[in-house]
This record gives sequence, C-alpha cells and structure tokens, in this order.
Amino acid sequence: MADLDHHVLRRTMPAHEGRPGHRTYDAVIVGGGHNGLVAAAYLARAGRSVLVLERLDHTGGAAVSTRPFAGVDARLSRYSYLVSLLPRKIVRDLGLDFRVRTRDVSSYTPVERAGRPTGLLVGGGERRTREAFARLTGGEREYAAWRRFYGMTGEVAQRVFPTLTEPLPSREELRRRVDDEEAWRTLFEEPIGVAIEDRFADDLVRGVVLTDALIGTFTDAHDPSLKQNRCFLYHVIGGGTGAWDVPVGGMGALTDALATAAREAGAIIATGHEAVRIDTDGRTAEITYRTADGEAVAAARHVLVNASPQELAALTGDAPPPPAEGAQLKVNMLLKRLPRLRDSSVNPREAFSGTFHIAEGYDQLAAAHAQAAAGELPAAPPSEIYCHSLTDPTILGPGLVAQGYHTLTLFGLHTPARLFARDNDAVREELLKSTLAQLDAHLAEPLADCLATDADGRPCIEARSPLDLERDLRLPGGNIFHRELAWPYAQEGTGRWGVETRQANVLLCGAGAVRGGGVSGVPGHNAAMAVLEAGEE
Repeated sequence: MADLDHHVLRRTMPAHEGRPGHRTYDAVIVGGGHNGLVAAAYLARAGRSVLVLERLDHTGGAAVSTRPFAGVDARLSRYSYLVSLLPRKIVRDLGLDFRVRTRDVSSYTPVERAGRPTGLLVGGGERRTREAFARLTGGEREYAAWRRFYGMTGEVAQRVFPTLTEPLPSREELRRRVDDEEAWRTLFEEPIGVAIEDRFADDLVRGVVLTDALIGTFTDAHDPSLKQNRCFLYHVIGGGTGAWDVPVGGMGALTDALATAAREAGAIIATGHEAVRIDTDGRTAEITYRTADGEAVAAARHVLVNASPQELAALTGDAPPPPAEGAQLKVNMLLKRLPRLRDSSVNPREAFSGTFHIAEGYDQLAAAHAQAAAGELPAAPPSEIYCHSLTDPTILGPGLVAQGYHTLTLFGLHTPARLFARDNDAVREELLKSTLAQLDAHLAEPLADCLATDADGRPCIEARSPLDLERDLRLPGGNIFHRELAWPYAQEGTGRWGVETRQANVLLCGAGAVRGGGVSGVPGHNAAMAVLEAGEE
C-alpha cells in the first residue's frame, strides 16, 4: 500500500459555503454525519474537490448537541453521547479542536442484598475497587477474576484497535495479531456467556460484564450467532484501552470541529440538499438531489454514502439488505440536583459520573430479553445512566452550574423496535415509567422531585424509542449501528477497506460499513483512504 499520510497535510483549496457549483467533483459525499465529515476533511486536505450533500439544515447526524428544553441553557448530546472508538490519529491528522475527558469512576451498580441497599463501585483506584468487590461478594475471588478478564481484553484492545484504520486484515492475520488463543476463543469463537459464567460467580458482577455485549443489540449471552460478542468487542477495544470518555462541549463539539476542518480545507457543505438517486457506470456518477427549489444533479468521480445500507440500496436501485432493528430507549434529563441514594455509602456524584447500571444483574438481563423476545415489555427494564455535567460542566450555562443543575442520560436495553409498532407513543411512555421506577427503587427520593422544569413549566425529560430514531435520523429500524456489527476482519465481499460496494466508485462510509458503529470516524477515514489509493493506481 502506498503511504497516504502525506495527503492530509496539503491545504490547496479555499473554503466554500452553501451551494454546489456546476462542475464535476472528485467526490460527492451523501450525508453530513460525523463519518461523512471525516471523509470530506481528509479528501479536501488531499487537494480533492469535495461536495457534501446533507438533507437536514445542519450537519452532525446522530452526533449533535442541542437544547431540547424550552428556555433552558443546557446543550445536551441528544443521541450519541460518549467517545471511545474515535482514533487519536483522526484528531491529529485533521487538526481538530476537540478534547475528551476521562471519567474517574467506571461504573456503579446498586442492588439490595439481605434486605439492605448496597452496590458495586468500580473506580477511584485499585484499592477502593478491590474493597468494593469484597464488600459485595464476601471475598477476593470476583475481583481477581475481574482483573484477569479485563487484563485479557486490554491486551486484545492494544492489538486490534490500531487495525481499524488499516486495510482489513484476514481472519487469520487478526488472529495472529491477537496472539492469544484463549482470548481469541473467548471473544471470537464461543458465546461470551460461556466466559462470563466460567470466570465469574456473582450475578451482579456477571451482569455488569455482559452489558457491553448488549448496547443497542437485541440478543442474549449465549446467542450462537455471536452478535453479542461482536458488540462486546467494539465496546472494549476503543483507544486500545476500552475507556469511554466524555466529549468536552458535548458531542456536537466533535462534528462542529469536523465541519470546520472540512470547510477550511475547501469542501463545500450544502445543507438542505437531499440526495435522491445515484446513477453510475463505475467510473463517473451523477447524484440527483432535491432542495426547496427543486431537483438538480451533481457529477462526481466517486460517491461516498454516509447513510445506512438500506438508504444506499434505495439511492442506487439495488435490492435492500435484510431489515435492521434497533433495541434501545434513549432518555435525556435535566435535574435541579442529583438524587440521594438508598446506599448511603456512595456519593451520588461518584455513582452518576460513571455508568450507573439499573436492573442489569445477569439473571435480570436474561429475563428481560426473554420477555421482549416474546413480544412483551420487560417487567424490570434494564438501563444505564451517566451524568455528563459532572465531568464536563461546559454544556450547562453558568447560572445552571451555580445552582447545582446536572444532566442525566439514560440508555435502555432489550426494547426492540417491534414492541413499539402497535402504538409508539403509548408504549414509549409505559416503558419510560417502568424504567424510572427501577431507578427509583435505588433512590432515597423520587427522581421526579429532582427534575428541572422548562420555560413552560414542563419537566425536563425526553425519551426516544427506536421508531423515533428511525423517523428523526433515518436509522433503519432505529438501529444505532445501521445493521448488526461485523467482525473487524475481511470476509467474502467486504473489499480491501470494508467500505466497497458493487460499484467501484460508490463507497459506504457510514456506520453500516465493516468496522462501523459508534462515534469513530473510522468508516469515513477508510472510505477516504480507498479513494486516495484508487487515485494513485
């Protein structure tokens, strides 16, 4: 492979705004989400002419910050909210003004045992974590197993994460890179539930481990398809450490920085321009787009589609891939104060700064999955919460910070889109009520007493179901990954970079690409590298 790094150092074109010109572009990018902006910035910095067509009146896709509550100066990461899979290489290459902050606490999981409230706090130093395990489980065994297990995943992360921005390795090449047969078997070959049950004895500890295999993925610990393993893998390899960090200024700070980098390098970003058709002969392409003024056509040598595989098929007239289905409830809240916990040994500021697990014991997760698979809402909906403003208060106005206000973000599991089909609004409200009841069971005061109100006197809380995400963001079935996550190695039909399609000059640079999913920029980087590589042949 030719060395492509020199491409990103060139800045040869002036910044442009707003409207496509009547010319042929080196690349037209359909969709101005974070992956499309990454591709645009790389290609423009390499001296290519780039046009980004975005149907909405703003860029960012699901990686945006908004003020969802009327008259309240709180800028929340409305959809995606934490950063792990974004390589520092992309931040450095593109000169992004973007930072993240680490969380001192990894997680807190409340539980009632022997009639008293307790829980597991992971973080605050090794000694404190070890003592927390001992208090919960009555000995040293579980913590020792925890250390061994995550020591193993940490080694895998260091070996696998750097490959995400390289051409796809073969399965055997990646296996050699991992260089640990036990780790390979555990993560790549047998259901993750086998390792969890073999290594851990405590139900709560087992559940905390399993949750990373279920984020946005409707499955169970022993699914023979191993989609839970693929989800787990992507959640533990980020940055080579598996850490999930808080974006300073909210998730919109990243996409704003990317849009700025792309524009400054010469890319034209046209919002309010919806691509409706792609016609190509494999060498040149025409992209028909629609605006408030009617339809027009842009010509390009390459087309990069920052949208789902379903949307790509609709644009090119191909047969669509199998339907995707999301399985999450996303809730944004603003509080006047953090609620007190029944477990008084833990400071709420610590408990909510990491991931606060609710109803996520191992058996609870299995029961919730079984109920949802049978077409019923889980009786005890599992979810997890974190407080962005404890780590990064810049998303709140100074007045709110002075008064002690905080944000809460809740992500619910095992809520597949099919459950909302009969009545989305009613089911969403029913699920929200039962989800918050599970949280209230561990609080010393109702969450409702802590909610702030907006300028109209309404509680500052909003919930989004998979069907809402499908409507608002065109996520197929509300699936946050666009489709099931794929192994990060080459398989039949995946191509060299994992972004290729049946047309040589049409690439998929969204989350549905191989090694897509999460806020990573990886598909955008890889699609740009594929274009630049093709130009050198």
